[in-house]
Order: sequence, then C-alpha cells, then structure tokens
Amino acid sequence: MLWLTENLSTITICLILTAIVVFIILSMIKNKKKGKCSCGNNCGCCPMSGSCHGDKIDFKKKY
Repeated sequence: MLWLTENLSTITICLILTAIVVFIILSMIKNKKKGKCSCGNNCGCCPMSGSCHGDKIDFKKKY
C-alpha cells in the first residue's frame, strides 16, 4: 500500500499517456477503414509523394 501511494503520480501519468496512445491508434484505424491517409493527404510537401500514393511499380517487369 505504501508503494502505491508513493508512486500514484507516476501511475496516473502512465495511465493518461496509455489512454492517449490508444486513442491515437484507434483514430488511425478508423481513418484507414474510411480510406483516409495517415500522412495528412498533403502530398505537395512530401518527398515521397511519387511513391506513396502513385501507381505501384513492378521492378521485376521494368528490368
């Protein structure tokens, strides 16, 4: 019981952070099911814009 009272603030912070992470993961899953992109759909400033949402390139056929 003494350990619990001494570490109550740490336990509370860990529970809050865990809840935030679970909320973020559930939100990402929900967006994925809706067909939304997790990167924010702003491909204009993304260095990987050509490979992320573009046509799939089959390197075996190309070479």
